[in-house]
Amino acid sequence: MFAVTATQIDPDNPLKGMTLGEHPEPTVPDGWTTVTVRAAALNHHDLWTLKGVGINQDRLPIVLGCDAAGVDEDGNEVIVHSVIGTPVNGDETLDPKRSLLSEVYDGTFAEKVAVPKRNLVPKPEAISFEEAACLPTAWLTAFRMLFDKAGLEPGSTVLIQGAGGGVATALIILGRAAGYRMWATSRSEEKRARALELGADRVFESGARLPERVDAVMETVGEATWQHSLASLRAGGRIVVSGATSGMVAPTQLAQVFFLQKSVVGSTMGTRDQLARLAVFLEQTGVRPLVDRVLPLTQAEDGFAAMHRGALFGKIVFTL
Repeated sequence: MFAVTATQIDPDNPLKGMTLGEHPEPTVPDGWTTVTVRAAALNHHDLWTLKGVGINQDRLPIVLGCDAAGVDEDGNEVIVHSVIGTPVNGDETLDPKRSLLSEVYDGTFAEKVAVPKRNLVPKPEAISFEEAACLPTAWLTAFRMLFDKAGLEPGSTVLIQGAGGGVATALIILGRAAGYRMWATSRSEEKRARALELGADRVFESGARLPERVDAVMETVGEATWQHSLASLRAGGRIVVSGATSGMVAPTQLAQVFFLQKSVVGSTMGTRDQLARLAVFLEQTGVRPLVDRVLPLTQAEDGFAAMHRGALFGKIVFTL
């Protein structure tokens, strides 16, 4: 079958380690099944794999890709949940041995992908394969941050650091649909304008003083925005952290945390059941992922190059 694989690691030139071509069809362990992929979405995780983040050379070659939607062996249209793990208290993200597709097992950038049977979620008919493929990583992460970890009521004010990334755009769209007042920051004037188009109520330059403190901050940037996130949060508010693209180590004024009773909550991906509810949420509200471009999988290099340059707003989707 045709697939896009990581064949070598190169931190400086990650696209050098990507190979397009024939790859063996997946083996199917007991309790697993295969999905014929119709659409698969690109994530920064795929680029980081080529840079050697979270994976070693001895695990290569491996098929890239976390996200996919397609057709199962019985002809059902499905979304693939990309977290491979045993639920702990009903949550597979708490399994210390969990992995994402393309870390231990071959990923979704192929004609077929093998996954545990429990990892299949019905795709609503109203959602296209291209839209559904955007959900399992960035959109599921945003859904959990907002509706599970943040503890917010409709009407709350939420600050999103770094408008433009996949999780950030999902947060804006989901939060607006749920009745939150969404504020966003970006260094880019163009990305601030796009955030307004997506439904952000107000946008600010990165680090700008806000007109009032917010109820929650959605943090994926990390070190570069951490001080601003803490300073922008009201007493008793909550920062939800799901990533740190600018750096993992951020000095913290602990008095701002304990004296003002601010909470810092970690969030990673989401569960299979949350992915199913996310799909229903889209079906019920009419909300849809923002797709930057759709390319055939044979042109995956163009999509990876755009992500490497940062020349995107929304998701890049590959079709088969």
